[in-house]
This record gives sequence, C-alpha cells and structure tokens, in this order.
Amino acid sequence: MAKKTTVYDIAKELNITVSTVSRALNNISTISESTRKAVLETAARLNYRPNKIASSLTSGKTYTIGVLIPSAQIQFFASVIHALELSLKSFGYSILLYQTNESLTSEKNGITTLLEAQVDGIIASMSLETKDPSHFEKVKEEGKPLIIFDRTHDDLQCPMVKIDDLRAGYIATKHLLDEGYRKIAYITTKHKIKIFKERYEGYLRALQEAGLTANPGYTILGELNVEGGYTGTHELLKLRERPDAIIGGDDYVALGIIKALHDKNITPPQIGVIGFANQNFSEHIIPSLSTIDQQALKIGTACAKMFLKINEQPIAIRTEQKPVVIEPLLLARESTNRRNR
Repeated sequence: MAKKTTVYDIAKELNITVSTVSRALNNISTISESTRKAVLETAARLNYRPNKIASSLTSGKTYTIGVLIPSAQIQFFASVIHALELSLKSFGYSILLYQTNESLTSEKNGITTLLEAQVDGIIASMSLETKDPSHFEKVKEEGKPLIIFDRTHDDLQCPMVKIDDLRAGYIATKHLLDEGYRKIAYITTKHKIKIFKERYEGYLRALQEAGLTANPGYTILGELNVEGGYTGTHELLKLRERPDAIIGGDDYVALGIIKALHDKNITPPQIGVIGFANQNFSEHIIPSLSTIDQQALKIGTACAKMFLKINEQPIAIRTEQKPVVIEPLLLARESTNRRNR
C-alpha cells in the first residue's frame, strides 16, 4: 500500500516548518502568497489529502452538514440540495444526505445517524407522517444549529425557511378565478402538515373574496401522489355538479388529475388544472401544467446563509432568528389558459 502524504512530507520537500504548511493549507493571512502557492502546488503534486478526522479533533468541526429530506426523487428537494451545496462549498462545507421517504421512523433514525456522524448542524424538511416534531430537539440539545425548510412546524422553535404558503394557495385560486372558473375543487394530502393547511386556507380566502362559498364536496383528502390525484378526480367527476377546475396539492397530484380527465376525454383547460412545485415534467406534458413555483433555489441559498450566520452565534439566540419567507411564483401555462382558447 502506498504511503499517504502528510504535512510533514510537504514541509520536508519545501524545507519549511509543519506549522507553516498547516497555515498555508488553511489560508491563514499571515502566510505570504508565494509560500501559500508553493505549498498548494507541492500538496497537489504529492497527492496530499487532509485528514478530516484529525482536523475535526483540533477544531471541533467536521465541516459537514446533515441534510434530511423526504425524497431526492422530488425535484423540489433535489433543487434545494443543489443550491445548498453550491452555496456552502466555497466555505469549505460538504453535505451528508439522508432521505426519510416520508416515514416518521426513518426521520428519527436519520437524525440519530447524522448526529452520530458528528455533523456541524442539520437542515431538514419534515416527513408527511410527522405530527410531533420533538425528536428534532436532540439536535438543539447537542448545541448544533437546526434549520427547518419548507415543511415547518409551529411547535418547533428554530430558524425556518419557507415560501408564503397561504399566498401560494391564494394566487393559484385567484388565477383560476381570473380565467373565469368558478366551481373550483381541491385535491390534497390527508396528512395534517402546516404548509398544505396554509395553502388550503389561501384557496378559501380567494373564494371568499370572490363572493363564492367553498363546496365541501369539492375537497378531496388523499395521498400526495399521482394515484391520489387520479382517484380523487374520478370521485369529483361522479358529482352531479362537476367542478370546472381542480387544484392539485402538488404537481404529481395534478398529473394524476390530468390523467383521470383524459380517461373521460376531457382535456384541460376544459377543466382547469394547477399544481404546486414546478416539477421538471410540468412544462413538458401536454397540455403544459400551470403551477406555483416554490422557489427551490432561493430556499436552498437562504438555508445556507442562515446556517453560516447562526453557526457563529451563541446557542441561546439562535431561536430568535425571524423565519425567511419567500414569495411564491405563479407559472400560468396551457392547463388553465381558458381565455385565449
């Protein structure tokens, strides 16, 4: 086995002290640019790799951040991770990803796993099964920064990053009203998650402002996936008075809605359809899907900035950070474009 290059080898090669090599590798300002350049070039030539374990024992930091998400298959979360990693990389941080697959048990195990990996903090979005977020308190108890994004919870006191979900539900409904739809249905998750409740409240507010009363039969609670949208739409189409537009709890639900409508030879915008999240497929299906963009890249960047900020703060004042609330963005496409037909 080839001998691993150490800082001692670099120091010997350049005839300088080990402490000078260490300061140059850590970009300490007291080191001259010529020395720093020589150290970096020699380190690259000798294939030097820093010992992160040894460094963490000295500094108390691993420069690794745990990221806990429901699923990387959902484009929104993949985009958040992309922006998060891009923002943190220049500060020397890498991320350790754990997917819960919407399971509370897996979420609890994920927190334990990430803490055992000695991450410097955790950035998380909760699973659909999470009603009681008390297991996240373990992160705070260990003195590590905790940031919750997207799926937040009122019972958890920590910095949060999210879109204005009430406004997201409102502008989705207002868009349908502006297109002339009046009998607007809503298919969403049966799980009591704050962001989905707030979007539904936005839906009710927009109807109320338009002088309309929400029809209880137009609200379907089910699974937050294609099948949920598909079965929910077939239920709605059995009603004596069918809706003329349907809001999906996310773009996957909306995809199921369109699939069910096609079964009945109905093509949006004959019945309008809008979703949330702006998944990659949304603009490419026929008809293209109107949706609310959740600003994933902005959320990821904001999470990174928040971590870098609170990581330098005393533990006692971390919870005093105001939530970062980002404006949702309406993307109107063919599935609701009734006025131009």
